[in-house]
Amino acid sequence: MTRPPTAAQRRVIDAADPVTGRLKGTDSQLDALVKRGLAFRHPRPPHDHFLTPAGHRIRETVEEAPSPAPVSLPPATGVFSAHIGGTEEPADTSAARVREVHSAWQGLLELRRMTSPDRATDRPCGWERTHLVQAAALALEAAGHTPEAGGSPGYRVRATPQPEAVAVHVPDAGALRACAITLEGAGWQVGEYTEPRTRTRYLLASPRRV
Repeated sequence: MTRPPTAAQRRVIDAADPVTGRLKGTDSQLDALVKRGLAFRHPRPPHDHFLTPAGHRIRETVEEAPSPAPVSLPPATGVFSAHIGGTEEPADTSAARVREVHSAWQGLLELRRMTSPDRATDRPCGWERTHLVQAAALALEAAGHTPEAGGSPGYRVRATPQPEAVAVHVPDAGALRACAITLEGAGWQVGEYTEPRTRTRYLLASPRRV
């Protein structure tokens, strides 16, 4: 559980741009939000600060109640879970979810930049290699693909016995190819295969190293 932000920090979070999460405040306020994991500083000039997914969650809570409860951070992903598909409940398509996905994807690109020796963002980082299903699902969701949820067709991302590989299932051939293009553009090696028993087509994707 994290301590709730101070009143001054809440005002900075609440005043963030509703789409990009761009923040304005004093250096000490912004630094404090970064230390709490609620914001990150962009490495390129003008070095603006933006809300992380945790910051967006706090912002939504602040809008609904003046005294938000502390936010629990899931250990696997920190504060965010991408839609992997195959859920009984409908997918969340709210504006808050769109902002959260956008912020998570931007944060992942920044993580790539910070952990790559050449500062490149065109190939997956170490975190993605240890969270394959979440990483692939985030790339798909951030690109606007629809997950299978609530009885509606869409993508499903699943782990496989193969090392550093996930399977992506989509019932429509055109949508399957579109998912392949998205993953390739996000730095994954993608191949299309046929399931021997059902004869259905699926993708096998692995994080590219070079």
